[in-house]
Amino acid sequence: MPVDSIGQPEALMCLSPIWTEKHETARRLAQCIKTVLDVAKSKGFRSGENPITEIKDAKVLPKVTAKPKHHKAMKWQDVPAFYAELKNRNAMAARALMFTCLTGSRTSEVLGIRWDEIDLEARLWTCPAERMKTGEVHRVPLTDEMLAIIEPLQAMASEYVFEGQKRHRPLSNMSMLMLLRRMKIEGVTVHGFRSTFRDWASEVANVPREVAEMSLAHKVGSDVERAYARSDLLDKRRVLMERWSAFAAGDVGQVVRVGDEKTK
Repeated sequence: MPVDSIGQPEALMCLSPIWTEKHETARRLAQCIKTVLDVAKSKGFRSGENPITEIKDAKVLPKVTAKPKHHKAMKWQDVPAFYAELKNRNAMAARALMFTCLTGSRTSEVLGIRWDEIDLEARLWTCPAERMKTGEVHRVPLTDEMLAIIEPLQAMASEYVFEGQKRHRPLSNMSMLMLLRRMKIEGVTVHGFRSTFRDWASEVANVPREVAEMSLAHKVGSDVERAYARSDLLDKRRVLMERWSAFAAGDVGQVVRVGDEKTK
């Protein structure tokens, strides 16, 4: 169609059939149409208001409530056996996935770790704000098991802790997911291990909600509550992560010792 003949009816003809069934696709399609027509107008090929803007302002299309997306997660009871299998693999993706499981961090946060974010003496990983979904610095206490994963990787002298196939470049975003597929672990996503940890923290560790949520770098409480909350509960989170690492690694004795320390 000539670009200057496209109006609301033509735009609706494209969007209406998929607006509710494939809403995300329709939303992106609408944005593409809007962009093309805006450029066409700037070039002098058409005039008047953009039909996508008019459709939006008139609320012609029905409101679609986004459904929460749940990442498929492994049951926490299955983690020790899975972790043991990972330990028997030498691939860098296996090391990264082990670290991801133990820290409860997001894929991008783990794959983007640089050595200057790691303080081995303080046993701390500080993820900068620009790499966090929340836009805030997040400190992750490092356990013995976590350190056992990353310390040997120093010998590679790479900028990144988990180096990919190219020198001084991180693993690809798909590396850990593809490893799960090669291991024939079906119905589980890498991001889902965050849910696995959260379930375990509630059902087994029985820690306060704010400790578990902060361990996942989730914002806790209202804006006012966060303004007054100066602590990131690092010490309490360190105890929790020690317990989780011991459980995942199958160290029953260590789980008891850390648990006893917590109750004193």
